[in-house]
Amino acid sequence: MRLVRLLALYTWRELLQTLAWRAFLFTLVANQVVSPLLGLAVWSAALPGDRQISEYYIALLAIQLMTVSYEHHTFANGIYAGALSQELLKPQPIVVGVIGTNIALRIWHLLIGLPLILATLWLAHASFDLRPVLVAAPAVVLAAALRFVWTYGLTLSAFWTQQAQGVVGFGETLIFLLGGAAAPIPLFPAALRPLGEALPFRSMLGFPAEIAVGILHRQQILMGYAWQLLWLVVGVLLTRALWKSGLRRFTAVGG
Repeated sequence: MRLVRLLALYTWRELLQTLAWRAFLFTLVANQVVSPLLGLAVWSAALPGDRQISEYYIALLAIQLMTVSYEHHTFANGIYAGALSQELLKPQPIVVGVIGTNIALRIWHLLIGLPLILATLWLAHASFDLRPVLVAAPAVVLAAALRFVWTYGLTLSAFWTQQAQGVVGFGETLIFLLGGAAAPIPLFPAALRPLGEALPFRSMLGFPAEIAVGILHRQQILMGYAWQLLWLVVGVLLTRALWKSGLRRFTAVGG
């Protein structure tokens, strides 16, 4: 309960502090919406009249804004600057503050992007049934958690290299190519589709959108949730190992 209150305080503090650079927030949001909107334009032209394609990319737009992570900027720079030493002296897990910053940025992204989502819904004449959206809600939460773990884990490369932003950038490219943004996983060639479904990138982005659109049957939804949970457990374990190893290196060199 103490950690929950602490997380809420960190999130509220970051929400207020972010207001100081709100103009930059609009730039961040603009960068995040380009990919789903391009996908919407390209695939709507490739498959004219397919309403599910429009709904899929609109759902993907919302999910992108709710799962975006910037730990390679918000956390890696602290490692490079040596500010991590001060954080280590505080009587709480460092990751609580990192998560608080992450949640605050996601809230701002969704609030700023909401008018665009609604406008896109109207222009595309798209609509969503409530039941699939509700079924997709837990998948969005798991996708947000998994994407945070993925980005945070890649950001920990800052303990060993000055190129953490490049490492995370490569990870974001994989999410774009294999997560359902460049092409929906159900449209992958039959031979590649099982691989696309099993890899963690679909779990971070495309899977909740597929549920919301209603293109998955019950067994596929359950399997997708199983992949999300599996990759989240694997990601947490690997990230903890990277953190412990990186922290030993950080303190060894006088951090």
